[in-house]
Amino acid sequence: MATPKFILELREKIGHDLLWLTGIRGVVLDDADQVLLVRRADNGRWSLVAGILEPGEEPAVGLIREIHEETAVVAEVERLVSMQSLPPTSYPNGDQVQFLDLCFRCRPLHGEPRVNDDESLEVAWFPLSDLPALSPADQEAIANALSPDPTPVYARG
Repeated sequence: MATPKFILELREKIGHDLLWLTGIRGVVLDDADQVLLVRRADNGRWSLVAGILEPGEEPAVGLIREIHEETAVVAEVERLVSMQSLPPTSYPNGDQVQFLDLCFRCRPLHGEPRVNDDESLEVAWFPLSDLPALSPADQEAIANALSPDPTPVYARG
């Protein structure tokens, strides 16, 4: 998985210091109550489609780009599901990062899901009643996307 060029350029200036980034995540739900998931190449786990905004990129536009780049599915954003600051984390190389995570509910417009880049090993639709093991954050995102209350979740405690 390639690190975006703008992050590499920032790392040349700040080294391993904490870098604040905007992460985007999508709960892509079809009319058959299935969610689009990717099995990540870096850890082999199933997850929602996610990525990092490029400088100056609008969040919804960036997520639509990520969904297409990773799955070949063209989607549209329906609504913001949640917005939260995630705890700082460190990567094995010592880089420190903290994400503002924006999660959106999306619906597919067209395209057959397939592995479309080197970030995923598999891409598939899963019935909501038969999901693979997902992180607690992805489980919570799906629950929030299914909530009849359209108000985004802004904070966790």
